[in-house]
Amino acid sequence: MILSGLCMVHCLAGLFLIGVLGIGGGILLDPAIHRIGLGLAVLVGLSTIGIGAVRHGRRLPLALGAAGLSLMASALVVEHGRGEALLTIAGVALVATAHILNLRRASCC
Repeated sequence: MILSGLCMVHCLAGLFLIGVLGIGGGILLDPAIHRIGLGLAVLVGLSTIGIGAVRHGRRLPLALGAAGLSLMASALVVEHGRGEALLTIAGVALVATAHILNLRRASCC
């Protein structure tokens, strides 16, 4: 969940720095950084979503997580830019929401 939040901060900060300040474009918005990081995030999510479904047995977080991962995977195939950022942010928000719902129902908390 922390990694998802950092990803969202990265996307928003990158858009802000480029759009408002006009700096950092070569580093913060490098398409290779997004492709690799987003691809790794989708792989980790796919490998753990089943574990979460079995552990928690709840359908809503599973559906939200799957929808979020789908949006994130879609961001990998669109052109780098606004569309990619919006798909990524929406996907990360859904995955984070699924995490929060599972944490609220966890027996340890």
